[in-house]
This record gives sequence, structure tokens and C-alpha cells, in this order.
Amino acid sequence: MDRMRKIKRQLSLTLRGGNSGDKTLSETISSQDTGAHSDSEIVHEDVKMGSDGESDQASATSSDEVNSPVRVRLRNNPGRKISTEDINKRLSLPADIRLPDGYLEKFSLNSPLFDKPLSRRLRRVSLSEIGFGKLETYVKLDKLGEGTYATVYKGRSKLTDNLVALKEIRLEHEEGAPCTAIREVSLLKDLKHANIVTLHDIIHTQKSLTLVFEYLDKDLKQYLDDCGNCIHMHNVKLFLFQLLRGLNYCHRRKVLHRDLKPQNLLINDRGELKLADFGLARAKSIPTKTYSNEVVTLWYRPPDILLGSTDYSTQIDMWGVGCIFYEMSTGRPLFPGSTVEEELHFIFKLLGTPTEETWPGITSNEEFMSYNYPRYRADCLHNHTPRLDNDGVELLSKLLQFEGKKRIAADEAMRHPYFNCLGERIITLPDTTSIFALQEVQLEKEPGMRTNSLSESVNSISQRQSLLF
Repeated sequence: MDRMRKIKRQLSLTLRGGNSGDKTLSETISSQDTGAHSDSEIVHEDVKMGSDGESDQASATSSDEVNSPVRVRLRNNPGRKISTEDINKRLSLPADIRLPDGYLEKFSLNSPLFDKPLSRRLRRVSLSEIGFGKLETYVKLDKLGEGTYATVYKGRSKLTDNLVALKEIRLEHEEGAPCTAIREVSLLKDLKHANIVTLHDIIHTQKSLTLVFEYLDKDLKQYLDDCGNCIHMHNVKLFLFQLLRGLNYCHRRKVLHRDLKPQNLLINDRGELKLADFGLARAKSIPTKTYSNEVVTLWYRPPDILLGSTDYSTQIDMWGVGCIFYEMSTGRPLFPGSTVEEELHFIFKLLGTPTEETWPGITSNEEFMSYNYPRYRADCLHNHTPRLDNDGVELLSKLLQFEGKKRIAADEAMRHPYFNCLGERIITLPDTTSIFALQEVQLEKEPGMRTNSLSESVNSISQRQSLLF
């Protein structure tokens, strides 16, 4: 009993960062029970982290003496070899990282990282030594697309042997990095979710800023093309749920994507769908009316934004979800307008021209009144979505509401009866866990999928418009 009290007391001191004669818990246990032997380590993670994943305390200074948010206490065993797992935990690296030859041997002989807390500066130096932040760590394989500011390449990481997408942003001496790139980096560093594309690395040189993303086979637009614009309805449901799941994660953190479209939704061969291109995204921490209405590709832009509203929140993304839901179900875009006036005309022709009863305050909008639209009556969505069941049509209707405040939120949409067949466990999955970790969730084979679609899409110049500005 006395032995257990001593162990608990030592554990409490260890987790509080307190000193007890510089004696670790491992040493306490060892001294009291020489017969027990374990190579386990005690890791204490401070949950109060800064925006870049570092602790607020470590962010305050670059001194090596700063207390680290992660304490790794190893047994005092001179013969113990530091493993890849040890360093991965210490530097927050993927579990399957392949460290360069000689890296472990160096730390086996001299391991300052494990002798004292790890400051941000030391961590950066260590990551640089491994190969992060260096162009030579990645091999360019194919050019996937080119935009005004950036070129996207398919590449391979020498550290993991995994495929990556390299978004190379050209830097102008006078202007520096585009604001969209800065915004994308700052947001993606904090968004860690199974349905959001992962930013692996950032490489900054005098001429370019290269963002290293996980590589996914195609985007939703290509997926539609490859299966003849006729996606299996079960797969439509899985893709829609993953879109809502990723958005719900963003919206809980007050992040608005503001550019949802099929080209910005990436899909891998497992069927995992991930949100990409956060160049137009914004963090909405407090209510404001200063947001731009020059957001969201025209076909997926909600009517309130089309009519000039700059007072919006997370509901701006939900209209786009409805348009994408319809496009997956029917194989054609819902409102393919070429101008704002034509876009609104398509919307009103289907949903009815708004009145004071259906959209209070609309007659006070000068832009709306200037267009002088015909008085259309709302058409039944069932007539336009023959493959959707009643629950699907009801969900679509809740997404396509004129007023943002009336649109269904992402978390509520995930619990809609349309998804009941996926089971209850899918709602409670951890953020970083794929829905396909559940045995009952599987992608159906697309009967019309072209067998050579992957090889064709790799060589397509427009494949990665999702990663371009």
C-alpha cells in the first residue's frame, strides 16, 4: 500500500512538472521493484496549445530553457536505443515516417532533445535536419495544372515514399506571397480532420512558396465525369455526409470555406472525400458585416450573396452543399448561370420568384427590383430529382433556402433521416477517423466507372484546379 502511495505521489508531481530530487516516476518504480522491466515512457501533453500547434509558453521565446508542452521521461538506461517512435512522438511526426540514414544513430550517442524540454527553435532545427521544409525532400513527377499564381505537381516524398501534391506559388518581389496563400496556410495548419485535405509541409524560398498536400486521385468533378455523370445513390449519400462532416468541423471553429464546388472536393480510391482550396476561406470569430460578396463560384453562390449581402455566416456554405447534392444526384449542375442576373433567373425559375411573404425585405433590395424578374411559381423538386427519395428531397429543400438563417446547419443535416441507413456510430466518430473505419460503411462499385479513368486524370491539365487560386 505504501509503495502505491509513493508511486501515485510521484506521478502527480511528474504531471505537474514538479521536481522530487530529479527522480522520475520510472526511477521510483524501478528502485522499488527491480524485477519489473518496461521500456514505456510517460508523455504529458499540455492541452493549452497555440494556433500553430505549439504551446503558448513555448511560443513566447526561442530560448532552449523554455518548458515544453510535451515531457518525455525515459528510463535512465545507458544501453537504450532511441527508436523512430520516440522521435516521432517528440516531433509530432506521422507514425510511418522514414527518418534519414544516420539520424537515429546521432541521437543514440547524443540526445539533447530527450535530456531537456524541447523549445520551438530546437523543434524547427530538428525537423529541418530530417528534411522538412526542403525542396530536395520531394521529387516532382507530373505537372497537374497551372493557374495565375500557382502550379500544381504530383510528387513523391523521400521521407515516406508517399505521393504528395506540390502547390508551387510564385513570389513576386514587390508583392510577396498572395493573401490567399497566407490565408490557406494559416487556416489549414489548425484544421486536422479526416474530411479536410492535410497540409504536410511548407517550403519557402526566394522565388516560391511550396505547399505540400496529401495526394488524392481526383476531384468530385472528375469522379462525375468518370462514371458518366451517374453516381451510385449510396455513394452520393456517403460523399454528401463526408462533405457535411468536414464543413461541420470548420463551422464549429468559425471557419467559412466560401468556395464550395465539385472541383474543390477531392476523392481518393477508398472513397474518402476531403475539402480542399481554403484560399477564399475566412475565420469568423465575431459577428461582422465587412465580408466580401465576391466569393463562391457563381453556380454555387447563394441568392443573398448574389444580391450584394455581406452579412453572412456559416450558412453561406450550405447553399453550395445543396447545389453539389443536386449535381451528384442528377449528373448536371443546378444553376449554371453565366452572369449574376442569369444565375438569379435560374434560381427563381425553380424555387419561385421571392415575395415579401417568402423573403421578407426582398422588395427593398434595389438590385433585385432593377432586374424585374417574371413572377415564377415554385416548382416541385421531386420533378427534377427522380433518383432522390422523399428524405433526400426534404434535405435538399432545407439546403436551398433563400435566406441564410433558414438553411439547415451542417451538424443538423448530418442527423437528417436521409442518413439513418448509415447507422448511429458514424455520427460519433473522432474527427481524424475516416467513416470507412466502420465495417458497415462501404463504397459501392460504380457500374459506369471507366477503368482507365485514373491514368487519364493524372495527365489531365485541369486535374488540380481544386488546389489552384
